[in-house]
Amino acid sequence: MGTDEWIATATVAEKAELLAGRDFWSMHGVAALGIPAIVLTDGPHGVRLQSTATDELSIGANHPATCFPTAATLASTWDPALVERVGVALGVESRALGVSVLLGPGANIKRTPLCGRNFEYFSEDPLVSSSMAAAWIRGVQSQGVGASLKHYAANNQERLRYSVDAVVDERALREIYLASFEAAVREARPWTVMAAYNRVLGEYATQHPWLLTTVLRDEWGFDGVVLSDWGATDDRAAALRAGLDLQMPGVPDAAKPVVDAVAAGSLDPAYVDTSVRRLLDLVDRTEAARTPVEIDVEAHHALAEEVAAAGSVLLKNDFGLLPLRDAAGLKIAVLGDLARTPRFQGAGSSLINARRVVAALDALEERVGSVSYGQGYERYVDRPDAGLLDEARVLASQADVAIVFVGLPEVFETEGADREHMRMPASHDALVETVAAVNPRTVVVLSNGSPVEMPWIGHVPAVLEGYLGGQESGGAIARMLVGELEPGGRLAETFPLRWSEHPVSALPDGPRFTEYRESVYVGYRWTDTVDADVLFPFGHGLSYTSFGWSAAAADRTALTSDDPAVTVTLTVANTGERAGTDVVQVYVRPPMSGTFRPAHHLGGFTKVALAAGASADVQVVLDRRAFARWSPSRHDWVVDPGTYVLEVAASSRDVRGTLEVQVAGDSVPEADAAVVYTAPRAGQELDRASFEALLGRALEPNEPERKGEFTMNTPLSQLGTSTAAARLRGLIADRMGGVIGEDEVARVMVRHTLEDASLRMLSMFGQGRVSPAVAETVLLVANGRMADAVRALRALSTPQA
Repeated sequence: MGTDEWIATATVAEKAELLAGRDFWSMHGVAALGIPAIVLTDGPHGVRLQSTATDELSIGANHPATCFPTAATLASTWDPALVERVGVALGVESRALGVSVLLGPGANIKRTPLCGRNFEYFSEDPLVSSSMAAAWIRGVQSQGVGASLKHYAANNQERLRYSVDAVVDERALREIYLASFEAAVREARPWTVMAAYNRVLGEYATQHPWLLTTVLRDEWGFDGVVLSDWGATDDRAAALRAGLDLQMPGVPDAAKPVVDAVAAGSLDPAYVDTSVRRLLDLVDRTEAARTPVEIDVEAHHALAEEVAAAGSVLLKNDFGLLPLRDAAGLKIAVLGDLARTPRFQGAGSSLINARRVVAALDALEERVGSVSYGQGYERYVDRPDAGLLDEARVLASQADVAIVFVGLPEVFETEGADREHMRMPASHDALVETVAAVNPRTVVVLSNGSPVEMPWIGHVPAVLEGYLGGQESGGAIARMLVGELEPGGRLAETFPLRWSEHPVSALPDGPRFTEYRESVYVGYRWTDTVDADVLFPFGHGLSYTSFGWSAAAADRTALTSDDPAVTVTLTVANTGERAGTDVVQVYVRPPMSGTFRPAHHLGGFTKVALAAGASADVQVVLDRRAFARWSPSRHDWVVDPGTYVLEVAASSRDVRGTLEVQVAGDSVPEADAAVVYTAPRAGQELDRASFEALLGRALEPNEPERKGEFTMNTPLSQLGTSTAAARLRGLIADRMGGVIGEDEVARVMVRHTLEDASLRMLSMFGQGRVSPAVAETVLLVANGRMADAVRALRALSTPQA
């Protein structure tokens, strides 16, 4: 029997079964067709294949795999070719473990530094983000393993992530948040896309026809499977109509809503057939993934170390303190628990059981001999420890160089919970300040997935941002400190001075929706438009060598509206005494067209590696989109006519030269020019009326739901303090307790899950032990409908015939 014949003859129930997972991590197969049940599992910086039974969720019990650097580190390489090599390695490891679809990469924009999942995302800039995502996808899929581009779309926070509505204007949505996915879809052709938990402009992403069909399929040409984030599906029939093919994970009676909707005539069975065909095509596409391969483990370890160094950013290096010269002859004090017990990956669903973990303390001792070590702080304690600080003070005062390892331990930065501020734990800041006060040759090494405030920055000469560099990060850091490797990274995000000076800090955030009042002014697009002071700008990064750039030239200076592409060429020379890498960034400063736009934006970039004394001609190509903006009135990309300034730069604030190009452009719709919107100053809240004018509609009251209004999607934290709500949270905590065991970090994630999850998601969190009928009964109690709740309880307790 062929696929077409099976689809034509199978019952709706048989086909509907395929539209949800078999369990937490696999799809249903079709025995009649010889189609196997393929496995999907978490990425994106390693293969997190659960080693326990897959009918229940587990976070920590996973098969060993190589833990590569996280997306924050990958993006900081500014090297798509290197990221593609990581993708190839991930594809190989997926095949070795029998995985057909690896859930990644994450291409959501880093709207703020506080998103708890920023370590898993690439950048605040859509060009960098989409370029890295496309490279990752190409690498993974070259091995016959499907990628799953996520979390589509506007999923930019963890707080209230299961229900929050992202209210964003059309230009920002197109130019920033969707653009981060668009090029990856068009260029790399991922085999799956994962729809996010949140709502977008009032509708859940999992049942959003405009997002899933109009944009993703019709405009961008996506031809793969759309699957839900785990537990994200609200109305299954509506999701099918919108374009969601696969509901994950599998839960009891997952097929019933589809069967019932078809029987009632509210769902055309053609939607079922279309999604079934896409799922069967996915199985065919991933056929090669079911042929096991051998992993060159040592090669993957070496690649992980190479990438960790390439993505580490030398933020500050006064008087050339780094690399440490004649390190073996120096008295070195290593201070901070992160040197001995590294934080090298994010916390949450991406947690990898690393094949090995290299600590910087051990790796440094291998290279320089004995060093003195002080713990400096208790890992998960915010408050400084006077005894540990005293020990650090003594060790630092006796050393030629003090190296301080600080950052964000796992409980301070995890999936499922946004950070409340940008500060590191007070115990970490206190350690830096204590050491810097007694040793002027202090090096700070950071381990974190997102920007942090640095109140001590003026008192230390050198800062190395290691981000979350994977299992080999400790070795890479040691080798960078002594000069065996170069920190080759550049920031793919802005480091603000402090959270209070970030524009989003003053904007309304929930409880029903998040207002993106900053519009297109995201990251450096905001800081550079309003000329705000920053700690370190987007694109910043120092080197151990020096470079000289020639004057740049453009292949054309008069561009047409149909073909405004231009190539910028310059010569980069390594004028130092050692090999190194540099990143040439070209920013586009648009003409004053009457339509609001950021001061400039990244139009193209390239990375060049040069031996000492070598030089190379570098080309950066800017295509039509580098000059275009979205026109809400035309619902299309347009190029404003006028003079564009191309800024050849080493960061968004370090412009080395400029070029002017004349662009004929398109006719500017008068309706676009009529909309005036100003980037907010730090701490200034854009008024509601201006944002409503930009949206073209009034905003509903952004208030929590009240008793009597609660729905199956109301966050559990908003159901009040009733006995029923308390017992419900206790039930979920008990079930999740079995999943996470005694892991303190996972408990932080679960605590926030208990606040933000909804009654609708109980089937997943309760592993099927909480039926929809039970959840609906709890909802009746929470809404004060006690008589209805009693009747529902009686129905639940009555045996079914």
